[in-house]
Amino acid sequence: MTENDTFAFDPEGNAASALGFFAVGVHAGFRADPERLDMALVVADEPCAAAATFTTNVFCAAPVRVSREHLNEGGAGAPAYGCARAVVVNSGIANAATGEIGLENARKTAELVGEAVGCPADEVLVASTGVIGQHLRLEPFAEGVPAALAAMAKVADDLAGRTSQGATAARAIMTTDTCPKHGSVSFSGDGIGYPGVTFTVGGMCKGAGMIMPNMATMIAVITTDAPLAAPDLSQALTAAVNKSFNKVTVDSDTSTNDTCFALASGAAAPDGPAFTPGTPAFDAFQRALDQLATTLARKMAADGEGATRLITVTVRGAVTADDADAAARTVANSPLVKTAVYGHDANWGRVAAALGRSGARFNQEDVDIDILGLPVCRAGLVVDFDEEEALRRFEEPEVTIEVDLHAGEESATMWTCDFSHEYVTINGDYRS
Repeated sequence: MTENDTFAFDPEGNAASALGFFAVGVHAGFRADPERLDMALVVADEPCAAAATFTTNVFCAAPVRVSREHLNEGGAGAPAYGCARAVVVNSGIANAATGEIGLENARKTAELVGEAVGCPADEVLVASTGVIGQHLRLEPFAEGVPAALAAMAKVADDLAGRTSQGATAARAIMTTDTCPKHGSVSFSGDGIGYPGVTFTVGGMCKGAGMIMPNMATMIAVITTDAPLAAPDLSQALTAAVNKSFNKVTVDSDTSTNDTCFALASGAAAPDGPAFTPGTPAFDAFQRALDQLATTLARKMAADGEGATRLITVTVRGAVTADDADAAARTVANSPLVKTAVYGHDANWGRVAAALGRSGARFNQEDVDIDILGLPVCRAGLVVDFDEEEALRRFEEPEVTIEVDLHAGEESATMWTCDFSHEYVTINGDYRS
């Protein structure tokens, strides 16, 4: 664990780290390889508060539409929250562009899981990831769900076993990801009204390609044992997503299946009052949630399809927050910038060109640019720098691009990755 103030991050944590939750991944049969896990099930001990953010892509998948219904979302982009007992995610088939058949299969999936878990179908949230346009088979759920519940039963009274088992769920939701993405953040209740209590926020996500959030380009499941009402959980989740998952881009493509779920069991303080906005307890939870979401977002960017480097783009000195976001996002999305990083080329002219077409307001004579900590542009003009030193710094796993527009006080950070030959290979062969 590493300490961040009073917050402890555990890279081994996951969606089963918070009290009151199970999570497991199994091979259900969505994929041909019998060794590959392809279905994840997250189950709460009791029905609990739930919230979500979903893609704003009009061509959204059937599971997105069904989960929106179950969380009473008032329309794309509106707050979505309610009550849930379980989340089921399959990989390999996206169940997108599948019409009424797809919707029916998503609803039947919720019914099947609900019957097995012992809850109404509308307390089951569903998500799918994989190839678009293929119909989802229900037979794998019929086999996979009982297998998942049987595995959970084996660790019912073993908290350490639950967390260990939860790591398999993170592997089961992977598609072109090269590694599972999960973690947890714990914080003390001392000083915020819950003495002697430790609260945990844990979660997992997947995402390596078709990534530019418009919320949120990936699938994520976050759990916490802190006590929160569903509307307040929704508020916290939206705030965290906007500064983490919505600041990630791999290829500027927003997926049809983007989903981020959050569930709160309250199991760490079952007799305590709920965290409410404006209180120290809620503020602490928000910080923990922000930290976890940001860590997972950076993992997604670093694992972009074919990526060799994580790229962090920071723009300061913008007139408005929207200007800062537009400038950072345009640089992060630029294929020329991303290929320059792949080639270990500190080509600041490509950064400048991206800034100029971003729509952000600034004067080119004011702009400063640093790459990997090296000043390469000052007041819009080239600065001589040591090319050999730049090449040495490009060996680091993270490449930083920092811009100061000197036009205002706002700033924004985006995370992306370089473009390699492997990105084309992966996406050229994706359906095979």
